[in-house]
Amino acid sequence: MIRMLVCCLMFSLVASAQGNAYPQHYFRNPLAIPMLLAGNFGECRPGHFHSGIDIKTEGHENLPVFAAADGYISRIKLEPGGFGHAIYITHPNGYTTLYAHLNDFFPALQKLVHAEQYARLSWTLDLRFTPDQFPVSKGQWIAQSGNTGGSTAPHLHFEIRNTQTEHPLNPQLFGFAIQDNIAPKPSAIAIYDAQKSVYEQKPLQFKLQANEGQYAPEDSIVVCSSKQINLALAVNDFMNLSDNTLSIYTAEWYLNDSLQGKLTLDDIGYDETRYLNACADYKLHHELGTWYNYLFVLPNNQLTRLYTQLKTERGYIQLAEHNKVRIVLQDNSGNTSTVRFDLQYKECNSVANCSNLWQAAKQNQIATPNVTMQLSPNSLYDAICFEFQKTYQNNALSSRYQLHQAYVPLHQYVDLSIKPERVVPFALNRKIVLVYHDGAKQSAKAAQLSNAWYTASVRNFGAYWLAVDTTAPTIKSMQKQGIAVLPGKVLRFKISDNYTSVKKCTATINGQWLCLEQHEEDWFYVIDEHCPKGKNKLELVAVDENGNERKYSYFFKNELP
Repeated sequence: MIRMLVCCLMFSLVASAQGNAYPQHYFRNPLAIPMLLAGNFGECRPGHFHSGIDIKTEGHENLPVFAAADGYISRIKLEPGGFGHAIYITHPNGYTTLYAHLNDFFPALQKLVHAEQYARLSWTLDLRFTPDQFPVSKGQWIAQSGNTGGSTAPHLHFEIRNTQTEHPLNPQLFGFAIQDNIAPKPSAIAIYDAQKSVYEQKPLQFKLQANEGQYAPEDSIVVCSSKQINLALAVNDFMNLSDNTLSIYTAEWYLNDSLQGKLTLDDIGYDETRYLNACADYKLHHELGTWYNYLFVLPNNQLTRLYTQLKTERGYIQLAEHNKVRIVLQDNSGNTSTVRFDLQYKECNSVANCSNLWQAAKQNQIATPNVTMQLSPNSLYDAICFEFQKTYQNNALSSRYQLHQAYVPLHQYVDLSIKPERVVPFALNRKIVLVYHDGAKQSAKAAQLSNAWYTASVRNFGAYWLAVDTTAPTIKSMQKQGIAVLPGKVLRFKISDNYTSVKKCTATINGQWLCLEQHEEDWFYVIDEHCPKGKNKLELVAVDENGNERKYSYFFKNELP
């Protein structure tokens, strides 16, 4: 009991020290095992900040999941990617909790979901409920943990949101008992010329060495070309009993003991989470695989509330005669570490010429006889010297167009239109794809014909060309034909497409619609009351983005008693 009181006091003190006004200990652990995290709030993920905490489930599925507090189930959602099976609970104190990657819900809710799927002839669902339909109490069993949706290993994704704004908040600020006395571990710093675009320079990078909680580069740092610099930091946090990397909570940077700015990772909405690409160096991540958090604000980063107490415009550092830099890092448990180094300025020549400057927060476009693309003012985070190149592409309907470089992110989708240079037969007008290559991987999406141009919505720079797609998806059974099954048995099929994606797959059993669930390329049916006793014919019809269709028949026997 004394140990528990000490822990509660420690968490309260941490919350108070961080200026946290969130209710402490109102929410319980949604699992019945200690909280060990595989991921936390604010982590850099491709195209978004991680919006909650990933709680480990000991490598297993089907652990009981419990309501974190009193409230009512206000929404459930089932989708092949994203959160998979998810439950939303609205609480009377102004917060909503989310539980994701679940397997089955509790029986009454699961029965309703199953009935709705067959009534709507759709496995995917997004249902809203009134407070009187599914009220829950704190600690009530609501579901089984799983690995559904965009999950790569069993775990529970848990969020706490502001009900009014729907913004996810940092769950670790709500007083959960998480054992963590390990301070953040920075590994490298990057230094930029603040007067240049981040995409038009190669920042100076220095590895950091640790010495009793203090981190510093091995050698002194000389900055060339500008007295205004920006900083970025590669850093991971860790917790006890887990080897997963986590995110820090705050970073403060100082020049000669004067605070220059502060970064705080909390309260990030899904409508703004893509600004991750303006808060971390997308280019360095593209090249090195390491995320560097910007300790400054890009010209078109509209998620500015994460950055506070900025002494200069956008948080750059104005170098003086003597420059001692200090960066203080803190995790969600109040553990801190410090980076220290001296900067020396050396004047040198730096000339950058650009014949085609595309600026952030302005409209930019390219228009040639065979390719057009127009960017809205909110598309670029920083300026670029736009590059364009046309080359021959083997077995294509058009040339290969290099539209700048894949290491520059776009915030919004834009329409890219290409006119073919070969005659497209009428029968193939709806079978054209826009192929994309980022320098390492290739993908494609269906292109729509309009006035001799083929258009698709894209959100990446890189190489593009037009090609024909007449190949239907492939369907492969993961079990032998003619097997005998019992209720609860799972029939699995691998369904994939060579160019685009499987737009839909419809399943019927003896001519009647069947609920077929998807997890990436894995599609499966769990034998239930909709499967008659005896011999059955299950038919699958898979269609890709270009309307190419594949049919497949599978025969099995249901050995119901």
